[in-house]
Amino acid sequence: MAENQDTLIYNIDKSIKKKADLIESNFFAYAIRAAMASVYLAIGLAISAYVADKLNHIVDGLGKFGYGLMFGWCLVMILYMNAELGTSNMMYMTSAVHRKVIPTKTALKILATCIFFNFVGAVIVCFLLSYTQPYQVGHLDEHSYLIQATTAKLMKTPLTQFVEGIFANIVVNIAVFISMRMKDDAGRVISLIFIIFIFAFLGFEHVIANFSTFSLAFFANGGAVEGMTVMSVLTNFLFSGLGNFVGGGILIGFLYSWLSNKSKLYVD
Repeated sequence: MAENQDTLIYNIDKSIKKKADLIESNFFAYAIRAAMASVYLAIGLAISAYVADKLNHIVDGLGKFGYGLMFGWCLVMILYMNAELGTSNMMYMTSAVHRKVIPTKTALKILATCIFFNFVGAVIVCFLLSYTQPYQVGHLDEHSYLIQATTAKLMKTPLTQFVEGIFANIVVNIAVFISMRMKDDAGRVISLIFIIFIFAFLGFEHVIANFSTFSLAFFANGGAVEGMTVMSVLTNFLFSGLGNFVGGGILIGFLYSWLSNKSKLYVD
């Protein structure tokens, strides 16, 4: 661990130990924090897609801009509400293993538990959202932003899903890193919104976000949308998730952990 408590690596190590302590002392509490991440993400997704539809009625194509701008609030809520997000934990746990902060077994337990309960939370909250007025069955048509976005995601090739997953989680973990460095709440929130805008506007693949996207589209549509099969959904989860791990775990988590071990002065 870096001795300077102002360094990013010190704060990452501190967060890793907090996560390990919680999951070992109270597994249920950790599972709830992971499920709550998808509550905040699904709520953010719901308003983002709703805003996109409203803006598209004003100017065709404007909805995508509105969606990207609103989607950043998902990570704001997740970070400020101390929820556990699988894609940021890819960064934390890879760093944890490389720096030997916690045992590998514990790191894998944290990551697997987090991703699983992110999924459980997404399914439950999206099912409940389908009983709200904007997302009741019959209120969305095939031209709605949510339905079109879901169909587009499922039609991508595995290679595209993988590469977009890499970039998506690079962006997410850049946002997490910068949030740690920010001392002012206003600056932190603004930076989170505009950094997350990058991957949301470009439509890159984020496996945890897709848990909510696909679930909400399924429940709001009253069944599968065009191109949605068990295999197409699982393929997206697999390749976008692998890409997310490369982007967040290897290119951010491992790389910056390795870089910070190369000098006693040049430590992130």
